Amino acid sequence: MKILKGKLLIAEPSILNDDSFNRSIILLTEHNEQSSVGFILNKPLNYTIKDLIPEINCSFKIYQGGPVEQDNLYFIHKIPELIPDSIPVSNQIYWGGNFESLKSLLQQQEIKNTEIRFFLGYSGWAKIQLEEEVVNKSWFVSENDFENILSTDNRTLWKNKLMQKGGEYKIWANAPNNINLN
Repeated sequence: MKILKGKLLIAEPSILNDDSFNRSIILLTEHNEQSSVGFILNKPLNYTIKDLIPEINCSFKIYQGGPVEQDNLYFIHKIPELIPDSIPVSNQIYWGGNFESLKSLLQQQEIKNTEIRFFLGYSGWAKIQLEEEVVNKSWFVSENDFENILSTDNRTLWKNKLMQKGGEYKIWANAPNNINLN
């Protein structure tokens, strides 16, 4: 499958020893000839918005977006009509937007946690780097076929995508997190 903005990158079982990306599902929010950017959807952290921005009384969970710029907060959402300057990704998913508007909406509790997801850091690739990683079987590309990727169960996301792929992937889908304990 072709690498495009809006597609999902699924970590191949061959990278189980990679602490940043093992069992990751990444939504590609940008992919062009110069670079690619995405966010890991299934790695929640032990932080909430209030932990990072104390003036906002909001308990929305923060996710590990990737190993790049982990001191910056990013977000994807489904509410471009409420957050100006949002960048369309696909399947009614948008990236970023006016942060002051977002802060106000969060303070007034006008956003549901199923409409937005926050990330510390992002996953990024230089020119043709991602294509090389797909060829080298670090990732496979998949459609974002989830009705609402922002409310999908994180614990089973990777397993479900491997089960969909079938074949030998079904064996890896059921492997324990620490394969040394098997």
